[in-house]
Formats: sequence, structure tokens, C-alpha cells
Amino acid sequence: MLIVVDAMGGDNAPNEIVKGCIDAVNEQEGFDVLLLGDGERIEKILSENKFNNNRISIKNTTEVITNDDIPTKAIKTKKDSSMVIGFNMIKQNCGDVFISCGNTGALLTGATLILGRIPGIDRPALAPVIPTKKGGALLIDAGFNTVCRPINYLQFGIMGSIYMKEMFKIDKPRVGLINVGSEEIKGNETIRQAYALLSNSSINFVGNVEGREIPSGEIDVAVCDGFVGNVLLKFLEGVGSFIYEGLKEVYYKNFLSKLSALLVRNELKKFRKKLDYEEYGGAPVLGINGTVIKCHGNSNARSFKKSVLKAYSFAKSTIMEQIKHEISHMEVGNVGV
Repeated sequence: MLIVVDAMGGDNAPNEIVKGCIDAVNEQEGFDVLLLGDGERIEKILSENKFNNNRISIKNTTEVITNDDIPTKAIKTKKDSSMVIGFNMIKQNCGDVFISCGNTGALLTGATLILGRIPGIDRPALAPVIPTKKGGALLIDAGFNTVCRPINYLQFGIMGSIYMKEMFKIDKPRVGLINVGSEEIKGNETIRQAYALLSNSSINFVGNVEGREIPSGEIDVAVCDGFVGNVLLKFLEGVGSFIYEGLKEVYYKNFLSKLSALLVRNELKKFRKKLDYEEYGGAPVLGINGTVIKCHGNSNARSFKKSVLKAYSFAKSTIMEQIKHEISHMEVGNVGV
């Protein structure tokens, strides 16, 4: 298996990206890595680290898509960028999975224009796993589609359910629709129509859920539009840091509190790990004709390593085939789509 990596995307590229790939290769067998980007800079980083030289290679690219670029224009004009080259390699079956920390808008545009959507999929979605009391829940969509139609919510639920079943071995993932209340009549007309579609589908739809029910682990898949999802995702990241930093202030305030901190140090580390989004690696882009993982823009080597390992597991799975099968057999009633 070949994992294609955009080594130039993100705030910490290429250093942390390359180091994360080295750590992943040193930890897991079964795949090779191709790094796309400034060959000279990448080669320098590789030369400073120990790894199996046969498993990591470089393809030099001369352009970089930055966060300041206009997504559609960048994809169409920067043909020799690490991101565009990566998408084309997946399209031409020269790689099995593509990973990038780069411009989110450009990633969505490139995935849609170059790889294309799975037949029947109206819109692809970004689907990160967020921490919960009982493990983790898939948030879909988390930023790609700020305005959705009812059919989009149904397809998000189907794709998210398949992903959680395959990647987390949950037999019947509980799918909830994020809303302002649990009652069926809550929400605007689009949300109410989405509720009807989800209720009549074959997935394990448990109804509307409020934001507080997600961290408690009441659902395995949280369905929403990208505007709600992105706000929720960023808020949870901030709350996680806020809680952990607050605990540190309490435990390290004086001698006695520091002494008590020693007694619970291991538990504090476990708690921090549970809140840390980096533990979950990148987020899959579901609904496109190719396996793509979007990583956090400020990913460090540890986070990127986990993303590479997640990409390996994703590419080995039958998630893509199952999504294609389910969407091709999807039936939608008379509810507006």
C-alpha cells in the first residue's frame, strides 16, 4: 500500500509532517509513504532521522497551496502543487490514500473536481471523531457544507454509520441529528424533513440530540451541517484545553496541591489524552471517489503519525465499497430532498 502525503500543507510543514511519517513507518508495517513537496527540504529532514529507507520516498513539487489562496483558483492554477499532484495520483491509481494538513477549502475543491463524488452522493463531508465519555463519536459534516438539503443529512448518516461500524467495530452505530431540542417538531423545515428521511432509513437513527448529549456518549454519529459541525468541533477543542489548563492551575497552586497532583498524575494524563483531539488523528473525507484524510492545520509529528496509521486502516477497509452499495440502493420517499 502506498500512502501519498502532502508534505507542504499545514502550519508545521514540512518538519512535523515528515517526522510523523517516519514515526508511523517505524511503528507499523504494511505500507510505504510518498512525500510530495520541496525535495531538498524533505531530504534534509529524512537524513537527520533513522527509518527504513526503502519505505519512504520523495516526489518533488514546485508549488504550494497556502491558506491564503482562493480554493478553486488554486486547484485550477497550481498544477504542480503537492495537493493537486496528490489528488491526481489517487485518481490515476498511483496511490491508495492521500493525506493533507493544507487549506480545507482547497482540499474539498480538489477532492470534488479531481476525484469526483461517489455516484449518488450529493455532497462529500468531513468527518472527524470527537472525544466522548464512552469513547468517541463521528461528527459529520464538520465544515465542508455550510448549507444543506434534507438528502445531505440522510447521506451523512449513512456514511457515518458505515465508517463507525467498520473502523470502531460498533455493530449498530447510534445516529443522532443535532438539533435545538429532542422533539420531532423542533428545528427549521430542512431539519424536520431530514428527521423524516433519517427515521425512514435503515440506519439506527435515535432521533434529535442536543449538543450536551454528544460528550456524554449518547450517540456514535452526530449528523449536522458543516456550519454547526465546525463551530461545535472548534468549541470542543477549546473547552478541552480550558479544562485541562484549569486542572493544572488547581493542582499546582501550592505545596499541598502539588503533593495531591502526584497522587493523581497518571489519571490526569489519561484524562488529558481523552480530551486531546490529536489522539484521534485526521478526519476522513467521505463521499468521494478516493480515500482522503484531512489533518488539523497545526498537526505535530505525534498527531500526524496517528493520521498515517488511521489512513492505513481506512484504506484496508471496505468502507468505500459499502458506501457505494448503500447509496446505490438508497430509497427516498416523498419528503422534500
